[in-house]
Amino acid sequence: MKFNTRTIHAGQKPEETSGAVMPPVFFTSTYAQEAPNRHKGHEYARVTNPTRTALEHLLAGLEEATHAFAFASGCAAMDALLKMLRPGDHVIATNDLYGGSYRLFTQVFEPYGIRFSFVDMSSDENVRNAFTSRTRMLWIETPTNPLLNIVDISALAEIAAGHKAVTVVDNTFASPALQQPLLLGADAVVHSTTKYIGGHSDLIGGAVCTSHDEICDNLAFQTKTTGAIPGPMDCYLALRGVKTLALRVQRSCENARELANFLADHPDVGDVRYPGFTAHPGHHIASRQMNDFGGMVSFSLKKDDKQLAERFMSSTTIFTLAESLGGVESLVSHPASMTHASIPKKVREAAGLRDSLIRLSVGIEDADDLKADIEAALSKTLA
Repeated sequence: MKFNTRTIHAGQKPEETSGAVMPPVFFTSTYAQEAPNRHKGHEYARVTNPTRTALEHLLAGLEEATHAFAFASGCAAMDALLKMLRPGDHVIATNDLYGGSYRLFTQVFEPYGIRFSFVDMSSDENVRNAFTSRTRMLWIETPTNPLLNIVDISALAEIAAGHKAVTVVDNTFASPALQQPLLLGADAVVHSTTKYIGGHSDLIGGAVCTSHDEICDNLAFQTKTTGAIPGPMDCYLALRGVKTLALRVQRSCENARELANFLADHPDVGDVRYPGFTAHPGHHIASRQMNDFGGMVSFSLKKDDKQLAERFMSSTTIFTLAESLGGVESLVSHPASMTHASIPKKVREAAGLRDSLIRLSVGIEDADDLKADIEAALSKTLA
């Protein structure tokens, strides 16, 4: 099946007892057994739930994986995956990445003896030089958050494999509609299903998709033992959201392309970051490993000033000033004080993230209305 068909049918079939086309929401904590340890595939809801299982089968199908594991949040998914590491192990991570990932790495896992190196992955040589005899994991985010840099998954996964390290790709910004890292050599894919997969800003969830046996075993153990699982209602909402994933992402990409060009031509706008521009340093890689260039755009004003940027973000009416991304509605955010506030200022700036940067998550509204909203906010800001 092609991708659009898989969003509807991958791993899905009508519910056996009733024929329900959509998987029911199974609100239960336990299941009746015919005899000790003889049951119908489910024994306790922390371990499995039929609604969660349906979501996991669907996500595995979208990412071309043998298994998917759903978690209570994207951070919970990352936490479970990192728990396969042991003190003394080393992780190479993208230097421009989500602030919550940086916080989890440095404030939770580093105190337990896991070492992290944050590397500019636009250069294969930077990554190659960062490997040590204790490197166990390569952590890629592409497109990166919020600078929208592009990382060559195939090239870096090959380097990691040569060092017997696993490659993990945070695919949240692209979603499986635009990029399937396992087909490019990655060992595991992480998602915040809160974002494009859910698509309606009404759930919190995460997932890891993989065909790697050791990772599968570790995640199954973590699900059962630490129990950071999503509830059945959140799983149902994610299942419902996935059905329109391809359509929503297509529209977001179309709108983002229009807005990026609009911003690039605007006399009051400075640097615009969008992988769809041929001048973007990662454009040729994005063209090869993505189906489109995504619904995210970052930019700064011509007068590169934090206060002006904040005034602009408080002046939009259709764009909502809020954290998160990937929903049907357009959002504007200030990474330095919102999604990336947990990263020290010096570290942010070393990666290229200035306090004046503005991030847009472009939704599915009419593009002309979105452009008019930006124009009005700019006029109000610079008046």
